[in-house]
Amino acid sequence: MTFSLRFSRRIRPFVQYELEAATRRESRGEFEPSFSHLERAHILAQASTVEHVRVHWAMFRWSLRHGLVGESIGQAWRIAGAALKTWLWVPVGNTGGSKVSGIRTMPVPPDLQRCIDEARH
Repeated sequence: MTFSLRFSRRIRPFVQYELEAATRRESRGEFEPSFSHLERAHILAQASTVEHVRVHWAMFRWSLRHGLVGESIGQAWRIAGAALKTWLWVPVGNTGGSKVSGIRTMPVPPDLQRCIDEARH
């Protein structure tokens, strides 16, 4: 099994945990914390094309539910970028929202770095 397939399989449960946390927070009307979980999922998913696209799709749907046109447009572009360029390069630590440049690298929170390291080895 290639590295990318193995990583995708191993990172998926961590990504899924953050996506489910986002859903729980949103269902309680906690909109900002719910998007923060989507951003955490994005950081985890960046090195996997499938997971990366899946997270941007979740961000896109979230922005539509909240009527955020700018975020929706930004996520539509990011879905295409994730599908086409994840294998080439991603800005490590980038949170994936449209308010952050798509090429800006950012620090990875230590708890997420541990998950990424675990998935890589």
